[in-house]
Amino acid sequence: MAEPAGRPAISIDRDVCIGSGLCVVYAAGTFAQDDEAKAMVVDPVGDPIESVRIAIEACPTGALSLVTTQEHGHGHEQGQGQGQGQGQGQGA
Repeated sequence: MAEPAGRPAISIDRDVCIGSGLCVVYAAGTFAQDDEAKAMVVDPVGDPIESVRIAIEACPTGALSLVTTQEHGHGHEQGQGQGQGQGQGQGA
């Protein structure tokens, strides 16, 4: 799914995700869990951006992050919860 103009993309490091489900608790319109209980994005604009940020900050392993497209490349907008996850992915 394409991100709306100006809204950062959501990145999920599935190797780091432990399936705690906190992302779903805080932003159920944006996140879900797959059959392995790993986080996945179901609708990148399913919740207000502030709810998505709270969900990302709540991730106990840091598997989630927001990524902004900058004029000369890509960069992470915001910390990845408690850990160091930086992989790209939106589910399966």
